[in-house]
Amino acid sequence: MTDAITLAEMTAGLRALRMLAAECADLPAPFVHLSPLGPQRLELSLHDVDLSGDTFAVFEVWREALGLATDAVTFRVQGNGTTRVLRAEGSYGGVSTALTAYADTPPTATTTTAAGGAA
Repeated sequence: MTDAITLAEMTAGLRALRMLAAECADLPAPFVHLSPLGPQRLELSLHDVDLSGDTFAVFEVWREALGLATDAVTFRVQGNGTTRVLRAEGSYGGVSTALTAYADTPPTATTTTAAGGAA
C-alpha cells in the first residue's frame, strides 16, 4: 500500500458536504471540490448558476447559508477584465470552506456618432 490518504481521513470534509446537502438542498448547486491534498477543506464555486445572469446574488445567498462573514468577501477581476470574481473563506461544518463566484463583466456602454461609429 502507498502513503495515499484514505477516504476515512476525508471524513470531516465529507461530513460538511453532507450537512450542506441537508441544510441547503434548495439552493442552486455549486461545483464542489474535496481533495485528498486538503482533506479538511471544502471548496464551492458558482459559474453562471442563475438564469437571470446574477451569479453574485446566488453567491450572497450561499454566503449567508454558510455563515461566512461579509468582511471575508474579496472582489477581483480576471481574464483581462472579462470575468468578475467574488470569494469568501471561513469555516463551515468544522472545515475550512471557500466560496467563489465567477460572472462575466457586463459590456460597457458606448456612444455612437451620427456616422455610426463609436465615439
